[in-house]
Amino acid sequence: MLLIPLLTAFLLAVPVLAQTKAESTGAPGFAAKPLVTAQEHMIVAAHPLAAQAGDRIMAGGGSAADAVITALLVLNVVEPQSSGIGGGGFALVHGPDGLATWDARETAPAGATPDMFMENGEPLPFRSAVASGRSIGVPGLVRLMEALHARHSKLPWANLFQPAILLARNGFEVSPRLAKMLARYADLLTEKDAATVFLPGGKPVVAGAILKQPRLAATLDSIATYGGNAFYTGPLAERIVESARRGPRPGTLSLHDLSAYLVIERPAVCHRYRHYRICGMGPPSSGATTTGQILMLLDRFKPDDLALDEPRLWHLFASASRLAYADRARYLADGDFVQVPVEGLLDPAYMDSRAGLINPFEAAKNKATAGDPPGRAKDLHAPDVQPDLPGTTHLSVIDKDGLVISLTASIEGVFGSGRMAAGFLLNNQLTDFSFRATDADGVPIANAPAPGKRPRSSMAPTIAYLDNTPVVLTGSPGGGCIPEYVAQSLVAMLTFEADPATATALPHVSQLNRGTVSLEPGMQASVVEGLKALGHEIEEAEMTSGLHIIRILPDGTLLGGADPRREGTAIGR
Repeated sequence: MLLIPLLTAFLLAVPVLAQTKAESTGAPGFAAKPLVTAQEHMIVAAHPLAAQAGDRIMAGGGSAADAVITALLVLNVVEPQSSGIGGGGFALVHGPDGLATWDARETAPAGATPDMFMENGEPLPFRSAVASGRSIGVPGLVRLMEALHARHSKLPWANLFQPAILLARNGFEVSPRLAKMLARYADLLTEKDAATVFLPGGKPVVAGAILKQPRLAATLDSIATYGGNAFYTGPLAERIVESARRGPRPGTLSLHDLSAYLVIERPAVCHRYRHYRICGMGPPSSGATTTGQILMLLDRFKPDDLALDEPRLWHLFASASRLAYADRARYLADGDFVQVPVEGLLDPAYMDSRAGLINPFEAAKNKATAGDPPGRAKDLHAPDVQPDLPGTTHLSVIDKDGLVISLTASIEGVFGSGRMAAGFLLNNQLTDFSFRATDADGVPIANAPAPGKRPRSSMAPTIAYLDNTPVVLTGSPGGGCIPEYVAQSLVAMLTFEADPATATALPHVSQLNRGTVSLEPGMQASVVEGLKALGHEIEEAEMTSGLHIIRILPDGTLLGGADPRREGTAIGR
């Protein structure tokens, strides 16, 4: 049996890093992690234990799908603040039959109402909404893992759970990042089950402590033995419902909502940037359209003639982002419930007209309004400005047979809703809906809650192609800024030939149509002053992306880079 060698490897093996080059030099402010090169397979994930587990699965004969499933389960144990089986995600999978995109976004329960986040005529305070049972959508990650396993696996389902079960049962050393998050968000985790795990004795677990999660181990063992139905029906489903229906502000999640959940295979959303084809996830994700608009608008100003440290490049980037986020706020939502003009938003002629609104040498002084793309509904929706929280993780994986997966998973905010069921945290993804169903004039908002609807997401797992061959896998956590982070990484690599490690380390530029440009600490003074000279109002902000990137060279060599802002790593052989 393959199971015993895999377990032995997981417990005893030293991580294998194929040729590791000297540290790449990114822009000032962030020291790039080492660029990792490999010839056979590679995984880039948000925690070393997850990357190691996925690497060993592929070394033991597993596919990229097997590695992704294993890594996701390990991340549930060691990075619970970001993702897990209580949440959902989106996956891009390029295999022998081409590209498939999978929507495992959470759904609102049948009892959801347009005013579910309103009280006394006003939106709930955001933190109150997050911690309520109303924020919890039907989790999709387990069904997504099942779909990946059914189509692309080489190993038995149960084998893929063993590394996570062992870590949950025997414990792991708490990382400084997890300890920091536990200390910062301890007030969210006062719910009984979560406090027992993460706040023993009323105090957050500290860095270096060994954290054991026996209830999570038992839950994972049940799903490993009985499959996804053990999660969506029976005792585990009953515990999920009980947690969501508990006060204060109980939700309406039901057993029927769980048993009826489906992962949906949707058409990919693709666009051109320079001589590349960039593909991502369509609605309910706003990732591909927003990233696409930023890149397509930027492309119209010949970024090749500029440089990564030139202020005008980032002026154009911020100006493109301003327009893209104006369209995102008005049009992007679950396309099964409202008409989303995806093709129109990425139509070249429409992009030409929007590019005409950008002054190449002067910042706009006001917020942008949405445009009029081809194919939009006759009745316009009002803009939605609901924030997305950064409790998310991204994996990029390729195996020796060329199966490529770019997957972003999330429980929404840090530690999700703070509520637990059977040892795992439940998401607060429904707070991605607009809290108001209409604007002050009564105009409907496209991203308003409805039964069975999937809230708009910013997650943007991405694959870039050259001549129909994948050349870059990228994606990131980061809430509403995710499309900007992904677009910036693609600009760095596809325009200026930056390697993945350097691309992840570049200081971020964010606009979000807020009227100001946010820059990370450490941005070059010349860029800061240059943007000010172009008329931008500047603010400094922490932007903890988690870009995980693989670049595939023409000779098959794999280059991997992990974001220096977090604890992720690239491993390949």
